[in-house]
Amino acid sequence: MEKEKNKELIIAPPSTIPNLELFLDELKEINTLFIEPTKIKRKKNFKIIYESELADIIICKSIEDLIKNKTKDKSLAYYKKVLSNEDISDIENAIYKGANYIIVDAANWKIIPLENIIANLQNTKTKIYTTAKNSEEVRTMFTVLELGVDGVILSTANVKEIEESKKYLKNKKYEIKACEIVDVKDVGIGERVCVDTVSMLERGEGMLVGSKSNFLFLLHNESAGSSFTSPRPFRVNAGAVYCYTILPDGKTKYLSELESGTEIIIVNKDGNSRVVSVGRSKIETRPLRLIRAVGDNVEGTVIVQNAETIQLIRDNGELVPVTYIKPGDKILGYFQQASGRHFGVEVQEYILEK
Repeated sequence: MEKEKNKELIIAPPSTIPNLELFLDELKEINTLFIEPTKIKRKKNFKIIYESELADIIICKSIEDLIKNKTKDKSLAYYKKVLSNEDISDIENAIYKGANYIIVDAANWKIIPLENIIANLQNTKTKIYTTAKNSEEVRTMFTVLELGVDGVILSTANVKEIEESKKYLKNKKYEIKACEIVDVKDVGIGERVCVDTVSMLERGEGMLVGSKSNFLFLLHNESAGSSFTSPRPFRVNAGAVYCYTILPDGKTKYLSELESGTEIIIVNKDGNSRVVSVGRSKIETRPLRLIRAVGDNVEGTVIVQNAETIQLIRDNGELVPVTYIKPGDKILGYFQQASGRHFGVEVQEYILEK
């Protein structure tokens, strides 16, 4: 996977907000505001980006303003409404005139102009910001051309919308560790779920799947292929219908509930994660195998299809088919002390699962 950008969410409170100070007090983990500096009455620890000399980052709407403000000991942002390729050329010119940030306002065509700008500026030190009206737009802007923009200016007074948008700032890092296989046995026929995603998965990536939400095995994708099967790098043959997997909001979901459009978490052997969407989910009857393991004095199981194409990852990074797995083998997973789940939400309560 590409090295992840440090992304920033900038909040632009509407001018009609009834109680600005109260709203600002509710903002958590937000460092930058798009707001007239004089509107903030009490001292806050926010960085301000605005078309004002009082701002920490001064917005300039022309090359002339950029040159004029260059003498000031402040960072400069060049704001441009993008309607054509000529506007993209102006943006490139602004970089050479000293712009530290570019704010792209692409009201109608958003994706294509940003793709062109990101491609042209990816080797510069200039940060690219754009605007959004809701969390869905925020998510899209952070994934344009895979690299995404560096920051999104979100115009909203809705704290829930801000919290939803913050999920797209950084993908969670999971503590992937080795556990030891203690039992393997065939459990007859049952239904398993094969998940075809909309993304090409790399070697070392897979889904976290298990019988218990606190003990999940790293099921590898089918990118390897074999003498009898072609590679399917978008696919994870995940496990039996009852198994859990993790969603981007931290909740769990039964594999049987996954469907086209469901967002899931893909994790690699180093614990780096990314969000992908399900293209389709196939439930089919197959012979199944139970695998039981222990890690950090926590025990977990998973039931998967009994076939050579379903693979786990050894602690040394090698892939191992579930047909070859045996007690004493060490494989990778994600496990912690048990907690309860209520409709997929983690709850701190006593629970014993077998």
